[in-house]
Amino acid sequence: MDTLFYIVAKIVWFVMRPDTVILLLLVAGLFLLARGQRRWGMRLAGAGAGLLVLLAVLPLGGPLLRPLETAYPPQPEVSDIAGILVLGGAEVDDVSAHWDQPNLNEAGERYLAGLTLAHRFPDAILGFAGGSAYLAGPVVEADLARAIFTSAGIDPARLRLEGRSRNTAENAANALELLGDEAQGTWLLVTSAFHMPRAVESFCAAGWTGLVPWPVDFRTRGAARSPGWDLATNLNDLNIGAKEWVGRIAYRATGRGVPPAQAAGCLAQR
Repeated sequence: MDTLFYIVAKIVWFVMRPDTVILLLLVAGLFLLARGQRRWGMRLAGAGAGLLVLLAVLPLGGPLLRPLETAYPPQPEVSDIAGILVLGGAEVDDVSAHWDQPNLNEAGERYLAGLTLAHRFPDAILGFAGGSAYLAGPVVEADLARAIFTSAGIDPARLRLEGRSRNTAENAANALELLGDEAQGTWLLVTSAFHMPRAVESFCAAGWTGLVPWPVDFRTRGAARSPGWDLATNLNDLNIGAKEWVGRIAYRATGRGVPPAQAAGCLAQR
């Protein structure tokens, strides 16, 4: 069932992605124009082109990302923690496999935060949850995590690496199964700020308690970005924001996530 959910989620999101919708509008419009259906062809192609120009000028992803990134405060006051759990998603699997060394994307701050916290709390377990984003991935993210953490001087005995999960729900369930009794106490959950609300809701649904969200990799700033010409950034932000909101809805609908009010009960009392 988890594999079916994973496959269906990938397909549905591929169709729903804002960039896919724009591309489909353009292709459908051009197809109709080629068949002589000028009226609807112009409408669809015009809608696609108009959305593309609008998105290139306006940072439409900001309003979606900002509520996610402000859900939990950065760098909260903590003490007496049992462990630090870093979620995968910062790895570039195929490039890492090709060059035989870890390569990270713009979410690499997850690793920086994990290492910083591990040195700050030398008695805490350093955990990682992440397998591969592909059905047959070339590299398991947990293997890259091991290489990164140990090369930075982390004692391998402190590491708990979960390498079977393919999404956030599996991160939560598999990490809890791996840790067993070690999951008791206060755990810092490290992931990108935009991903943190879905992560907390999913970890709560899996049975975690005593969580302290530690958001990193922020994409927004205090004030909204002014209009300008930046299609790549605007489109990326819109895709990320839309994916998180759709993902939260899908997770709650399938029991893989809980509502925010219920998720609050899974947080450590401070």
